[in-house]
Amino acid sequence: MTRTDVHDEAENSGPSGYAAARLRLLGEGARSGPPRRSALAELTDDWLTGLFTAGAEGLRGVSLVAVGGYGRGELSPRSDLDLLLLHDGGDSKAVAALADRLWYPVWDLGLALDHSVRTPAEARRTSAEDLKVQLGLLDARHLAGDRGLTADLRTAVLADWRNQAPKRLPELQELCAERAERQGELQYLLEPDLKEARGGLRDATALRAVAASWLADAPREGLADARRRLLDVRDALHLATGRATDRLALQEQDQVAAELGLLDADTLLRQVYEAARVISYASDVTWREVGRVLRSRAVRPRLRKLVGERSDFLRRAVAGDGKPVAERSPLAEGVVEQDGEVVLARAARPERDPVLPLRAAAAAAQAGLPLSLHAVRRMAAGVRPLPAPWPAEAREQLVTLLGSGRPTVEVWEALEAEGLITRLLPDWERVRCRPQRNAVHVWTVDRHLIETAVRASEFTRRVSRPDLLLVAALLHDIGKGWPGDHSVAGEIIAKDVAARIGFDRHDVTVVATLVRHHLLLIETATRRDLEDPATVRLVAEAVGSQGTLELLHALTEADALATGPAAWSSWRGSLVADLVKKVSAVLAGDPLEEPEAAAPTAEQERLALEAAATGGPVLALRAQTGPAQEPDAAPGEPEPLGVELLIAVPDQPGVLPAVAGVLALHRLTVRTAELRSLDLPDGVDGSVLLLDWRVAAEYGSLPQAARLRADLVRALDGSLDIAGRLAERDAAYPRRRGVVAPPPRVTVAPAASRLATVIEVRAQDAPGLLFRIGRALEDAGLRVRSAHASTLGANAVDAFYVTGQEGAPLPGEEAVSVARKLEETLRG
Repeated sequence: MTRTDVHDEAENSGPSGYAAARLRLLGEGARSGPPRRSALAELTDDWLTGLFTAGAEGLRGVSLVAVGGYGRGELSPRSDLDLLLLHDGGDSKAVAALADRLWYPVWDLGLALDHSVRTPAEARRTSAEDLKVQLGLLDARHLAGDRGLTADLRTAVLADWRNQAPKRLPELQELCAERAERQGELQYLLEPDLKEARGGLRDATALRAVAASWLADAPREGLADARRRLLDVRDALHLATGRATDRLALQEQDQVAAELGLLDADTLLRQVYEAARVISYASDVTWREVGRVLRSRAVRPRLRKLVGERSDFLRRAVAGDGKPVAERSPLAEGVVEQDGEVVLARAARPERDPVLPLRAAAAAAQAGLPLSLHAVRRMAAGVRPLPAPWPAEAREQLVTLLGSGRPTVEVWEALEAEGLITRLLPDWERVRCRPQRNAVHVWTVDRHLIETAVRASEFTRRVSRPDLLLVAALLHDIGKGWPGDHSVAGEIIAKDVAARIGFDRHDVTVVATLVRHHLLLIETATRRDLEDPATVRLVAEAVGSQGTLELLHALTEADALATGPAAWSSWRGSLVADLVKKVSAVLAGDPLEEPEAAAPTAEQERLALEAAATGGPVLALRAQTGPAQEPDAAPGEPEPLGVELLIAVPDQPGVLPAVAGVLALHRLTVRTAELRSLDLPDGVDGSVLLLDWRVAAEYGSLPQAARLRADLVRALDGSLDIAGRLAERDAAYPRRRGVVAPPPRVTVAPAASRLATVIEVRAQDAPGLLFRIGRALEDAGLRVRSAHASTLGANAVDAFYVTGQEGAPLPGEEAVSVARKLEETLRG
């Protein structure tokens, strides 16, 4: 059936014919994107025109107008129909009857409808009061009826918009900023709203409105393609879900990618991010230009009033086009500031100065000013490639740019928008707009690298080689664009990049080491026993020198802070600092001695004696604090590190799962856990286990110690069914549908300790996870020497130092067998 046949069927057969034709059109696999949106709009035009014609017979001074997205002729499969019934104020009853003849068939088909009935004067008055109405009318398109009535309204609305632009554009900018604050940035979200998030379809519409004001215009290169790409994704999302949704949820991404013929969901997200980045950058440039023009208009009348129209001063201060001439202040060779932006000096020659892009970018970031669009495009069009290795000035300018703090982000994005970053650093292409499917990360890979450099710039006074710290921050995750372990791949890339930008052989080795081991400190500190000499020795051997350790410590904190709020805390910081102190001592030549059993404190001995005397568990809760880490905290204000929970209990089976289960029932998160046997004084029979754990409340306040002890007594004597209680709670509060978590993984860490076997568990965090692990280890007949729990977002990474009943590490095959059985238990 031809398109003409489809339109005839829709027009001649009423709602049922339109519905059939619409369904047939949306089912055509060969037609998608702009052609399908246009065809759907034309099909809908014909149907609505038929309804209007049948209902408006003999009625004059009435027209049907499409506004908003429908006015632009862009209908997605589940788009609203935005319609205005325009009339000249004549027969109101006839107009109301016509409205019913139009709206009810639309509702009967289940289509969403945004409708209004107004005279031109009412439409103009409403648009003057409601910015959203005015924006919709800017895209008004005549469908049926009195064409002159529609044309007059369009002319009047456009004139109103241009006349009111100095007032309305700041209002529109504020509306965009509020929406961005509420919805986030499309180019970084794992489940983005294609319409409302910053860089989405609403921002693209706002740019059209700015252009219609004739006050400023957006950079057009790539903008239409970016908008089309987002519309294509929304079309596929509507078809995949059968709903009018703009949120690209995780569970729909694979289906949407397949609908678009893309390889996978990551490819889909990367295309969405690239489109959003184009729109976001265009918005930044456009709103700066709007501000410049509005400031210029405000200055001109004041100048005229001050000195008169014909004064010599005014002729010098105002250019021939009536715009004030901005002063040009030098910032660097070939780089000046003009009107709040960084531009190229008149004598600058990009084609002869390959360092100019880095020099201009460093000057802009240091001054806290944006790079002008014209300057970036001129450099992108004419600059020559840098030689390899780079000259010293180029390397210094890169380090200056990276060390400029928060302004680095905007300047880097300006270079990125015109392709200058990938020309300077070709390996950047693999991480550009690359999504990170990890709830801990709040940025794409490339933005995370820049954010890490921004954070590292705060630590440059802590290290002797800030240049190496900043470059390592920029490169530490560069291997995520390659298969395999990103730290291993990143080490190879970092060597090449560091050599290319001009570092000597020693510095190249340091940068590569930092990239290879950028996770070493945080993973070791949170997952290993820091009192075990093997732990400290392995880190010292990997780092190699005091200088590299100093840099790695700063990089670790910068990386974690740039990852997201779940990746760093005072507790993690204290663990890393403790590890660094121990490793530093080893690197300084201090002997590493085997640890002796620490003598119990007075409180620990008191609890142990009480447990031996009563034959049951006793416990104490004590708050732990550390130095403030949050920027909003008052100077010197302590930040809670959790609560130290000391438990003494007569030695018996099942202590670890019992304690872990009781804590889970009380919604307490375990951060660290240590379990050891205490020697009792002479004359006291029996043996006592001491558990020294650090816990924190998931929410609310901590439970009373007496309640914890009562439940622990019941758990140990078997009268408290922990597994059943946890299952009941899970059933009462079922988890929402979401992405399917990867299966748990249990491994044996080789050479991690000479005193115990280290079993590492990586799994989806869930209430009772530590209880299930503890019960499985207990069932395997193992003794848990210590446990180190670490939670990153939804992921738990826990390490358990275990021995056999005799207190020795497990033989290799037995350790592997235990790990395999534990993994099977957790999967089940």
